[in-house]
This record gives sequence, structure tokens and C-alpha cells, in this order.
Amino acid sequence: MAGVSHRALPYALGALTGYAADARFGDPRRGHPVAAFGRAATRLERALWRDHRGAGALHTALCVTAVAAGAAGAQRLATRRRAGSSWTAAALTAAATWTVLGGSSLTREARTIGAALTAGDLAAARRRLPHLCGRDPSALDERQLARAVVESVAENTADAVVNALVWGALAGTPGLLAFRAVNTLDAMVGHKSARYRRFGWAAARLDDVAGWPGARLTALLTVAAAERRDTAWRVWRRDGGAHPSPNAGQAESAFAGALGVRLGGTLHYGAEVEHRPVLGAELRPVAVADIERACRLSRRVGLLALGTTVALRLAVLTRTRKGRI
Repeated sequence: MAGVSHRALPYALGALTGYAADARFGDPRRGHPVAAFGRAATRLERALWRDHRGAGALHTALCVTAVAAGAAGAQRLATRRRAGSSWTAAALTAAATWTVLGGSSLTREARTIGAALTAGDLAAARRRLPHLCGRDPSALDERQLARAVVESVAENTADAVVNALVWGALAGTPGLLAFRAVNTLDAMVGHKSARYRRFGWAAARLDDVAGWPGARLTALLTVAAAERRDTAWRVWRRDGGAHPSPNAGQAESAFAGALGVRLGGTLHYGAEVEHRPVLGAELRPVAVADIERACRLSRRVGLLALGTTVALRLAVLTRTRKGRI
């Protein structure tokens, strides 16, 4: 048990510290490692791009493998048995956790749009929406903007918080950073434009696979954190699979039930129009005040995810040690 504690406590301390850093400071204003990864991935894309799935798969494999291998090497160095190694391992986990989490920036952007809508400044809210999601805000009214914000908070609670913590629990620092690499690549090339329909296929599919466990944990924790647990459970179990994404509908349907609001429907992405199933069809439309409620719910879910995944990491290390005895 002492060996498990020696390995588990640095992760727990690092995860708690990294989560607190994100909550207090948000994303670094300059020199964010994710931005540096994005620039490197873009340069590699210029060299490898072909209108072919194989080229995209190679691009995805090289980007993710480089991040995972680098993180694994750093983790091995940090966990060598020497004086101060526990503190080094905790610092590495803290830095990685702060790097990959985006919960604070998510709620800050959502509240900025909410404040503009509360002040009646529809133009400011429309200008700010692209910082949060990829929808065309030009024709959205107050309720539609509020719905877009709530849906983005729900989906990104899974992507920017819970999923990263899940992969950290399963695979330590390499899991944290590799998941963020996968999720970033999906945002960069995983959409169905003419350029990326084939090239981005591998990144999009890998993101679906990597996001599967965290999306479902997000839904479960949303039910646990909800004031209306029965409604959250009912809407999630009924509507979670109706969304075209295998993962986004899990969090969005649970948030819909937890907040008692109706999500989904018609979306505009530039010239493209997407008709999605309605989640929580029997519930009321989203109001501007629901943005703040969604942000508070996201924070509760994030804290529950932190506790759950730290416990999971301890269980993983315990199982690993027992297998070696």
C-alpha cells in the first residue's frame, strides 16, 4: 500500500493543483502549449496534406504520438526513485492538468455573452459567440444565442474538463496531454469541409473514441449534480443517443434535463444548416438567465469529475501494483 501511496499522491496533488490553477487563472494569456501544438500541427499539415484519409491518418498519428511519447518520457524522468521525485511528479501533473483544462475559460466566455444579452447588447453577444462555438451568430436572436451558449457549455464541460481528467486517471500525464492533442486536432481538421472531409476523418473518429468514456461520465455526474435529478436522468436516457454526435448528446441531454430547458433543433454553420433532434422537447425554451445556471452546473460537474478521477487513478495504480506482486 505504501508503494501505491508513493505513486498516487503526486498525481492527486498535481491534479488538484492544476485544477485550482485553471479555476483561478484560466488559460495562460501568452505561450499556451496548446497553441504551440496547433502551430506545429499546422506546419505538419502543410507538408502532408492530400485529399485522402491515409494522409490525414498519418498526420493524426504523428501529432498524437509525438505528444504522448514526450509526456511519457517526462513522466518516467519525474517518477524515478530519488529525493524530490514525488514533488517533481506532482509539479509535472499540475502543469499538464492546467494546460489541458479549459473549464474556467469556458465559463468566462459564456458569462461574457450572458452579460451582453442581459444588457440588451445583441450585437456584442453575436460578436462574442465565435469565441465559444462555430455557429453563425448573424441571424440568432436572444433565445437562440442563449441556447447556443448553454449547449456549448454542456458539450465543452465534457471535452474541456471531464474527458481530460478521465484520460489523466487512466494514463497519467501522457493521457492528459494526448487527449488534448486529439481534441485539438478534431477542432482543427475534423469538420466536413471540402478540404478536410477526407483528411480530417481520422482525427474526427479518434476524437469520438477518446471522448466516449468522458461524455458518459459527464452525463452521470450532471445527473448527480442536478437539482432535478429525475428529469436529468429521464431526458439523458431517452434523448442522449438522438444527437448525431456519439458523445455530444450525452452531456447536452443531461444538461437539458438538469436545467429544465429544451436544447437542440436547427443550427447554422455559415452556409450550412443542420437540423438536430430536440433534447427535452417537453421542457421550456432556454432563457438568458440559464447561462449562469449552466456555468454553475458545469463547475459542480467539474469538481465531481476531479474527485471521481483521482479515486480512479488510485484504483488503477492499486490494480497495477497487485498485478506485479
